[in-house]
Amino acid sequence: MLIASRRRRALDIWPGFVDALAALLMVVIFVLLLFSLGQFLLNDALIGRDAALSRLRGQMDSLSTLLAQTREEKQQLEERLQGVSGELQSVQATRDDLQAQVAALTLKAHNVELALAALQLELNTSRSELAEQQELNEQRVAEIAALESTRGDLQVKLESSREEASRARDASGELNRQLAALNEQITRLNSALAVSESSLKDKTLEVENLGARLNEALVDKVEELAAYRSEFFGKLHEALQDNPDVRIEGDRFLLPSEVLFPSASAELDERGQREIAKVAKSLKDIMAKIPPDMDWVLRVDGHTDRRPIRRVFPSNWELSSARATSIVKDLIAEGIPPEHLVAAGFAQYHPVDSGDTEEAYKRNRRIELKLTSR
Repeated sequence: MLIASRRRRALDIWPGFVDALAALLMVVIFVLLLFSLGQFLLNDALIGRDAALSRLRGQMDSLSTLLAQTREEKQQLEERLQGVSGELQSVQATRDDLQAQVAALTLKAHNVELALAALQLELNTSRSELAEQQELNEQRVAEIAALESTRGDLQVKLESSREEASRARDASGELNRQLAALNEQITRLNSALAVSESSLKDKTLEVENLGARLNEALVDKVEELAAYRSEFFGKLHEALQDNPDVRIEGDRFLLPSEVLFPSASAELDERGQREIAKVAKSLKDIMAKIPPDMDWVLRVDGHTDRRPIRRVFPSNWELSSARATSIVKDLIAEGIPPEHLVAAGFAQYHPVDSGDTEEAYKRNRRIELKLTSR
């Protein structure tokens, strides 16, 4: 029994040993789980750090690119500022030239106004003389009417005195003498009236002839200038016949802006300078034929399309005026007298084509030349 009891005690160790091994195994498994979880969390942290580093590198690259663009834009702005300063000086010089031209035109306009005032004074004087002559004639007509009435009364008295001829022969003779004197006075007044009417007709005819001569002179000047304009346009069209967009409309010669200027610019390019040189040559040929007493000008009108400009010029007014002024300066440089040139800008407000197509915009961007009187 003792042996059996010992065997039972020996056999009872194994369950505890198994329990200890199981517990140890669970601890090892728990440790392995903790290690795996820590490894996973560490790997995730490393991956997040790499992603953050990649984002930071991308942001640094973007900032580097933005810095380079900013430096380039700064350089462009500095260059544009220099260009605007040069254009400002050019515009100020143009303004001074225009002020000088305006002063000259104002002086000429004053001279014309003085001449017109003198002519108006002469006409007013003639009209005053005619009015006085008409008033004098009316007075003479009234006097004649009064004398006619007096003669009627005397004739009535004469008829009544014939019945008393025996008693009033002396009075009758006196009345006859008075009647003869009155008749003579009436005759003189009628002669004076005829002379006054003749003088009045002569004055009226003289005034009418003066107005007719003035109108004929104006018509002759206009027709003569129209003939020179037609010849000028003919020569100009012949000189610019290689450009199909050049056209004549009424009394205006139209040149597309693309033939003369770069886009959004008021400076003539090489081709534009060659075309303006042709215009100057044709104008010089006509100038040699125009009489010195004819007061003519070549008007240069600048036009744009309706689309606003936002670069060098504040608006289309400045662009159209600057282009017209640039052409006038080039014509002066070619030898055209400045007193026969006028520059004007009309922006987009006088289109020749009201459409919204690119072809319509192209037709509206133009320079017009008009040979006219001052």
